[in-house]
Amino acid sequence: MSRTLAQWLEYQERVNVRSIELGLDRVSEVWRRMGAPRVARHVITVGGTNGKGSTVAFLEAMLRAAGLQVGCYTSPHLLHYNERIRVDGADASDERLVASFERIEQARGELPLTYFEFGTLAALDIFARAGLDVAVLEVGLGGRLDAINIVDADVAVITTVDLDHMDWLGNDRDSIGREKAGIARAGRPAIVGEDAPPAGLLDTLHALGAQVQRAGIDFRVQRDADGWRWIHSDGTVLNLPDPALAAPVQYANAASSIAALYALPGNEPWQHREVFADIAAKGLRQVQIAARLQSLGGDPELIVDVGHNPQAARALAQWLNRSRGGRVHAVYGALADKDVDGVIAALGERIAHWHVAGLDRDTPRGLSADAVADRVRTVLPDAKVDRHESVGEALAAARSVAQPGDRVLAFGSFFVASAVLAESA
Repeated sequence: MSRTLAQWLEYQERVNVRSIELGLDRVSEVWRRMGAPRVARHVITVGGTNGKGSTVAFLEAMLRAAGLQVGCYTSPHLLHYNERIRVDGADASDERLVASFERIEQARGELPLTYFEFGTLAALDIFARAGLDVAVLEVGLGGRLDAINIVDADVAVITTVDLDHMDWLGNDRDSIGREKAGIARAGRPAIVGEDAPPAGLLDTLHALGAQVQRAGIDFRVQRDADGWRWIHSDGTVLNLPDPALAAPVQYANAASSIAALYALPGNEPWQHREVFADIAAKGLRQVQIAARLQSLGGDPELIVDVGHNPQAARALAQWLNRSRGGRVHAVYGALADKDVDGVIAALGERIAHWHVAGLDRDTPRGLSADAVADRVRTVLPDAKVDRHESVGEALAAARSVAQPGDRVLAFGSFFVASAVLAESA
């Protein structure tokens, strides 16, 4: 009897006792046994600390605006596992996922795979069977040893490099950058999305022989009152509308996405300058992604964001500084392996009232409400802090005290974002 999708996912969590096991040997061998078919005509891999999901969304919107068949693989999901694998904008069906898991199970034999590796192989298998023009693959953790890296990308994008997952990737930006650079390939474009990347990233990209294209040097953003311009060092200038995604940081993500498509080998008809500008503009207007400063409306307005590290918190602070509104009430939960102090410090007194939620019931990695409240009080001794056992309770409390014109900002983890989205569905 075939397993349901839910049964398959539960089974995958038991196959390998380690939730994370970096390395390519096992997953490469299973993919070889599955025939290692070509995933798509073109492959774009997106790595980095923050901005990966938004960059994938920009790429998907622009490629679909060009009339291409596109597959996207992202993680983690917010509400349904199916969100991780999309073909032409539609989430993979249970039936398609189950069929792929069955093929993977038959091929793996006694080789243990992690939950993430099962999902990665399923995405590659589904994409290979879909006859795609382009597959866009988001790196799960790091780059060099992430399961995604069994596929050679035509273009690699590294959005940003900051301190996160340090137990796995290293304790400084140089070390982390070297790991993230591993998705690049010799002789192929590597787009670097931040203006001041660490030397470790650039040195490794050059050592690999990648064609490095840097934000601020090879391409740049010029903003004005009517929109913005994407300017390439070869003289190409695209006049573009503001992205549909909020937050100032989205201009950088959009610029890196455009640079990746501009550099994609093949001299495709849609890459010709006049057509390309229209495609980029259409994609910017149509792009959608959940839980990236997503407004759920209401008064007080409810905003949800997956930001969970200091760099993401700084982007949130920048957005708060530029946007108008009343007091900000935070619904915040965190995982134990995150720099909680750095997140709290980045937002500082912009938060009028902290409603901290325990995530220890949701995941073994989750911090209790008491632990998070203690961190807020340590970093911000004068902060107003209330603790709640769950995200739902924290959200209800924040809404009960927020006044018209205020905002409720829910952030800190995908677990927080998914709980708020489910509560508001």
